[in-house]
Amino acid sequence: MGVNAGAGVSTDRRRLLRGSAAAGGLGLLGLGGCATAQGSGGLAPYDRVPRLAPVRPHTDRLFDITVCLRPFRAAGPRLDTEMLGDKLVVHNYGHGGSGWSLSWGSAQVALGKALSTGAGEIAVIGAGAIGMTTALTAQRAGARVTVYAKERTAQARSARATGSWTPDSRISKAADAGPQFAALWEQMARTSFKSWRAWLGLPGTPVEWNDRYNLSDLPPDEARAKRRAEDTMHFGEYADSIRDLTPRAVVLPPGSHPFPTAYATRNSSLMFNVTGLAHQMESDFLLAGGQFEMREFHAPSELMALPEKVIINCTGYGARALWKDESITPVRGQIAWLIPQPEVNYGLYYKNVSMLSRRDGIVIQATGSEESGWNDDHEVIDRAEADGAVRTIAEVYDRWPRRRG
Repeated sequence: MGVNAGAGVSTDRRRLLRGSAAAGGLGLLGLGGCATAQGSGGLAPYDRVPRLAPVRPHTDRLFDITVCLRPFRAAGPRLDTEMLGDKLVVHNYGHGGSGWSLSWGSAQVALGKALSTGAGEIAVIGAGAIGMTTALTAQRAGARVTVYAKERTAQARSARATGSWTPDSRISKAADAGPQFAALWEQMARTSFKSWRAWLGLPGTPVEWNDRYNLSDLPPDEARAKRRAEDTMHFGEYADSIRDLTPRAVVLPPGSHPFPTAYATRNSSLMFNVTGLAHQMESDFLLAGGQFEMREFHAPSELMALPEKVIINCTGYGARALWKDESITPVRGQIAWLIPQPEVNYGLYYKNVSMLSRRDGIVIQATGSEESGWNDDHEVIDRAEADGAVRTIAEVYDRWPRRRG
């Protein structure tokens, strides 16, 4: 999809150039503030912030804008079963913003129910993150698998995800999920994390670690308290139970980083390079003897024509229409894609906008509040939103330290 940069490009670029020149001029006068040279800030050598390459945040570098509808269920993902004539249907959908992150663990839960019949052939409906991990998991258990989907993985809604390890992002509402869901969530998160580890270091880097920086002018504790006070949705929060899996965020001392905010915290997280990952998953599935059949279903009764007796329904947001499941609420999200910069190998969060540099592009998303995108099923591109997100990120680099020499 081509993106028209629009008439605001030259204005935006002039604004950036003026901002950069102003920051440089202040630096020459000794008044640059955050534009001064980066030091160690007292950090040990192994903890020092490396020299980070800046993003080129120009709106005319936008090469795509994509919109995704995340399938949220207040009670958490649907993982129950039902009989459709003589066929067992195992449901595996409704993962909100945690589809990639929980996919392998959710697949294990669904497959356990599917294999209880002893069937050797399984149909998987849907080729997104949940569908493909379910198909691969079933293959590894010895089943013959056919994936039925209207789109391949690279075109599914899952391919429009940000690509971060976010296992409890809009996964439930605490009051609706109930206390038993926390244990199930932890099981799925741990299984998925261990499974994703096996994708590290592969050719094409489908999964990798990188550093993330959270920027704020409020102290971290105060910023967290503010976010919680403004949270009227009361989404479930479960990450404390898996704190042992990933490094904890640390507050960086002043002068140890190049960011123009009073506070910056750093942690490390898994990142999914979704484009390459989607191709790798499909290739692995086909090489193991899996079959794809391009087909769209409009009613559960149409599944009766499939030859398989066991069906795992991984249709994500599509289940709202296919299964008439009104428990699914759409949560709209839009990503602005900047041309990749291989030298940028980190992500940041600033003024409710996230930036993550992936192999297939620099993804920028205005996250807003917890209510942002809630119950919004419009998959129409909002160019103004994309431009605004890029300009917000540009504020960080307007005051980026100037190189010396």
